[in-house]
Amino acid sequence: MAALLSVHDLCYTYHTPKADTPALADISFSVEKGEFVSIVGPSGCGKSTLLSLVAGLAIPDQGHITLHTQASHPVGYMFQRDHLLEWRSIFSNACLGLEIRGAMNDKNQENVRQMLRQYGLGDFMEHRPSQLSGGMRQRAALVRTLALQPELLLLDEPFSALDYQTRITVADEIWQILRQSGKTAVLVTHDISEAISLGDRVMVLSARPGRIMYDIRTDFGPDRTPLSVRSHPAFQTYFQQIWQAMVQMEGVDHHGKS
Repeated sequence: MAALLSVHDLCYTYHTPKADTPALADISFSVEKGEFVSIVGPSGCGKSTLLSLVAGLAIPDQGHITLHTQASHPVGYMFQRDHLLEWRSIFSNACLGLEIRGAMNDKNQENVRQMLRQYGLGDFMEHRPSQLSGGMRQRAALVRTLALQPELLLLDEPFSALDYQTRITVADEIWQILRQSGKTAVLVTHDISEAISLGDRVMVLSARPGRIMYDIRTDFGPDRTPLSVRSHPAFQTYFQQIWQAMVQMEGVDHHGKS
């Protein structure tokens, strides 16, 4: 398959009046179209910074980021919080990106309605965010992200605000949505189990400055789903491999869940 995203020799440093703090060093990887890549690593290793650089929200000190696409809005970003606006309906929230881009035409609005119906929110289009469960809110936030038809989805711990049971269920739902729509995704998470269950690959970053120490391709067969993967015989093998890699690195994060 062809690469959608290519990153070469990426370096980034936080500059403050008091000091310069290297965040990322010599990062190189590619992501193929339709692939789901998870990124884990110790707290402060630059995982979210890497997403910001790919999204164009920050400029690298060194290296190149290339998106191999002609799409007008190639990248969509989902944050830790859904950031739905309480004074707007779910439909109006889902159209927010279209409004900002000046793309509120009939075709795009109907596409939003169709996605809301498809993802179980058809009866809630005129509800306010506070009237929805956490999982439903995250699905609404996903529709808002997909409304601009990005090819690459950047997911910055989008399930971390949910309770653990809901988190597993919603992660499975969103994985299914992205897989069915053929989207490419890069996920940052502290949860090793989540990284394995969702990712076709799991990249492990070192402590700051973050470097790619391991790039592990998972293999659970063609019929995998995030829920089924958690009971697969190979799951614990991958978990222990990634956990031991993180234990060996300085500043290990102890939030992996089995």
